[in-house]
Amino acid sequence: MREPRHMPRAGAARWSTCLLALLLAAPSLVHAAHAADAAGDGERVRARELGVAPGIFAPGRLNAITDVDGVRVGQVTIKRGDDVRTGVTAIFPHPGNAYLSRVPAAVHVGNGFGKFVGTTQVDELGELETPVLLTCTLCVWKAADAMADWMLRQPGMENVRSINPVVGETNDGGLNDIRARPIAAEDVWRALDDADSGPVEEGSVGAGTGTQAFGWKGGIGTSSRVLPEALGGWTVGVLVQTNYGGVLQVLGAPVGRELGRYARQGGVGDAVEKADGTAANGPADDRGDGSVIVVIATDAPVDSRNLGRIASRAMMGLGRTGSSASNGSGDYALAFSTSPDARRAFGAASHPASALANDHASALFQATVEAVEEAVYNSLFMATTVRGNGNTADAIPLDRVRAILSRHGVGASP
Repeated sequence: MREPRHMPRAGAARWSTCLLALLLAAPSLVHAAHAADAAGDGERVRARELGVAPGIFAPGRLNAITDVDGVRVGQVTIKRGDDVRTGVTAIFPHPGNAYLSRVPAAVHVGNGFGKFVGTTQVDELGELETPVLLTCTLCVWKAADAMADWMLRQPGMENVRSINPVVGETNDGGLNDIRARPIAAEDVWRALDDADSGPVEEGSVGAGTGTQAFGWKGGIGTSSRVLPEALGGWTVGVLVQTNYGGVLQVLGAPVGRELGRYARQGGVGDAVEKADGTAANGPADDRGDGSVIVVIATDAPVDSRNLGRIASRAMMGLGRTGSSASNGSGDYALAFSTSPDARRAFGAASHPASALANDHASALFQATVEAVEEAVYNSLFMATTVRGNGNTADAIPLDRVRAILSRHGVGASP
């Protein structure tokens, strides 16, 4: 490390010692910031720990997108000062080079109020050639540039002259100083370098650090489903970045109404009586806007056409949670197949011909709807209260959620 100019050597030594102490303390300071945000939230648990288990199919071992063999996730959470609350989430389709060994993919647009960079080429060619990044709205282009740089530095990419980074976003500008465009290339590189196939952290992390959903703190959520052998034995994994609104329901229970927070509440009455008899006024101008990105992986050998059909079923899962895909919401789903039988080698003269027949896709549709619904619940239930940019997003109160579920005969007893 170069010494600051005009600083005596003794002063430089003290300066270096102080800097080292700050660097060593940084993880503790970040942990303390997380703890301060989460104070009073109580224990955060996944949906199944509340007895919320949508659908008929069983989850995988981790109940995460990484249950699909080879899929990896990396996340970087960025919290600086009082105003920056954002991050990056990276999803890899397989352990190899995504450009040289491409996977079939498709995108479905439920409502197109968003900036999902790179999706037109995915639609045109039916394949994915980079990992998928998620971040904040005004950071998508910086993230795309950083990933292009990272990809071009990988072995075997020395002669590549075109690349299509795929980057999705939701707007975390309520809690994050989004105009500062606060992510750096190093943040993106770290998310890519640190990706692994283990458990996926959920809630107020990565690209979900500053997001909000249904009037509460949203974030990253994940889930998976494994089909019975009689239905192919395939795995479907989902990861969501939730930042959207609507009238929250959990397995049909009217959680949003009974908590007194839901979209367009002011339009149906200034005061809403909660289950305990008290009045609950939500924000009268809440239009249910926001965005949500859904990334779907499967090991089934599915071509891009049927992956588009799978991606479209994500909207059904979102609908089960209470979304109506409002005008100002960017609702996107991207699906890809990790099957080695469906891979497309760069420069190959032909693509693999084997693909799952249409009649065998229905079980994958069902698995997708279930996993999307549960991933959304996980994003809410695992999220912690976050304060930033002069605002606060409260974690949804799980004790009250549990009581509501119990009253409606859903989930575990309080």
